[in-house]
Amino acid sequence: MSTEFFWRLPLGSDGPQLASDKNNRGSAQYRPGNIAPGRLPNGEPDGFTYIDYIAQVAKAAEIAGFEGALLPTGPEPWIAAAALARETRRIKFLVAFQATWTLPAYVAQQAAILQNLSRGRLDWNIITGGNPAAQRANGDFLEHDLRYKRTGEFLDIIKGLWENETFSYNGEIYQLENGALPRGLTQERKPSVYFSGFSDPALDVAARHADVYLNWAEPVDKLKPHIERVRELADKQGREIRFGIRIDVLARETEEAAWSELRRQYELIDAKTSAFIKNFASGSDSIGAARQTAYHQNSQRFDDLIIGPNLWAGFGKAKPGPTIGLVGSHQNVAERLAEYRDAGFSTFILASNPHLEEALRIGQEVLPLVHDRPVASAAPHSVFKVAG
Repeated sequence: MSTEFFWRLPLGSDGPQLASDKNNRGSAQYRPGNIAPGRLPNGEPDGFTYIDYIAQVAKAAEIAGFEGALLPTGPEPWIAAAALARETRRIKFLVAFQATWTLPAYVAQQAAILQNLSRGRLDWNIITGGNPAAQRANGDFLEHDLRYKRTGEFLDIIKGLWENETFSYNGEIYQLENGALPRGLTQERKPSVYFSGFSDPALDVAARHADVYLNWAEPVDKLKPHIERVRELADKQGREIRFGIRIDVLARETEEAAWSELRRQYELIDAKTSAFIKNFASGSDSIGAARQTAYHQNSQRFDDLIIGPNLWAGFGKAKPGPTIGLVGSHQNVAERLAEYRDAGFSTFILASNPHLEEALRIGQEVLPLVHDRPVASAAPHSVFKVAG
């Protein structure tokens, strides 16, 4: 089973802390992302744009040995991916987007063109939704289960267009009559589908369409029963499916140095950030997000958030997204990643602040240690691969 490592690109603010301080713009380390342009020491604009910094991160990840880069959901990942395709040569782009943002036939055409432009380096992280308030703010009023119904139909159409010269579809959400991809682009590889979701409707979509089923990190023994269920559902569809982990990391030369740095950063999380995170999490109808929140919602002390060797459940207190991350020496982090790999996970989407410097650190200091560790002989119950 081959292992692939992705690095998250910060399509937003980036800084040296878990939670970037927007008032810390005088710091030489602060990465303002799309919040504000960079400044020279005398206060003048430095002439570089937001995408210039993202391109630096992508190039660093490519140089450091990552196979791909995640472009998180939002209005801009497609645009950023097109720009970055001209700045890089090898790295794949995992574009995260929601089915609700545009029609499936148009997305298929966009993807075919971007595959051609990037020489086949586009993959998809399909997001179905999360916080209902955020969904409604963008014009999406479908309830939870219908959102997954929509995603399933969306992917039905994508598959049909890619595999047929013309394709028609009559679903509950979408209809299509004699759709087709642009002439000459049908030979491009259909982007692989990276997908997540814990609910029954989500698992139905995953079993039918996912090439890689993604999870936020949890202790391996907590994930095994769920992964086994996904494997069984995909097996009934006659499909193979791979498994991935999205996880933040903080790695240093020694374990002591890593925990010390994290404690320092944890103390900088202010009341405003805590209130925002609490409000955001309380409004979500995501089962996966609820699982993550359960690991930290009743814990305030730093040590209470340590839930296993090198596993810390406090990342979700600083920003939306994954709660559990890896903390320790380069060797510690490599060992924990290898444990996930040996349990059947073949895709790793990693991140750490600041993204530029940490892409080089993790790529150069941690990934080689993972690759050098022999794969443990897996017991039958720990291999999550569908027989095809």
